[in-house]
Amino acid sequence: MALQLTARQLGWLKGVLFVLALLPLARMVVLTVTGQLVEPLEFITRGTGDWTLYLLTITLAITPVRRLTGWNWLIKLRRMAGLYVFFYGLLHFLTFLWFDHFFDVQEMWKDVLKRPFITVGFIAFVLLIPLAVTSTNGMMRRLGGKAWQRLHQLIYVIAPLAVLHFWWMKAGKHLLGQPILFGVILGGLLLFRLKGKLGKAPRLA
Repeated sequence: MALQLTARQLGWLKGVLFVLALLPLARMVVLTVTGQLVEPLEFITRGTGDWTLYLLTITLAITPVRRLTGWNWLIKLRRMAGLYVFFYGLLHFLTFLWFDHFFDVQEMWKDVLKRPFITVGFIAFVLLIPLAVTSTNGMMRRLGGKAWQRLHQLIYVIAPLAVLHFWWMKAGKHLLGQPILFGVILGGLLLFRLKGKLGKAPRLA
């Protein structure tokens, strides 16, 4: 029999996950403020980027795990996980804009257009924005179920772009183990989700 949670248990679980998702950021702040890092900018840039990918993987895994286990309550956690993807992606972008370019938008654009790995990362971040903006129940109703689903299929573009951004960043140092691992995991999750969508009528869950 599939595991079921009461509304109260689900509320507690959401609270715990909300706090856990903030711990990586808290760690970055503490290590930076206490001067324990040799290269704080690099640490924060990599940390926020890595956690964007980790949380993207978790978000994409929720639907496959729900289908395999029958734990339908997992869907209640997907929105929060997705918003944390955007949150860490935003921090990753702000780190680039602030510390690399000191909020000089013109110089930032030159960098975005000149360096392919930054280009694809920037595109992935921009595509995350409409998903975050339309994550509320009110926006779902306003757009309508089918339009909302079509918009949120941008995740099938965002995930490969995020992996490509990570790949190109690591390729210069010949560190391809993590990019390959992320590519395999995210590719498998996307294929599983896509197979499920093609095999049944569209639904919001």
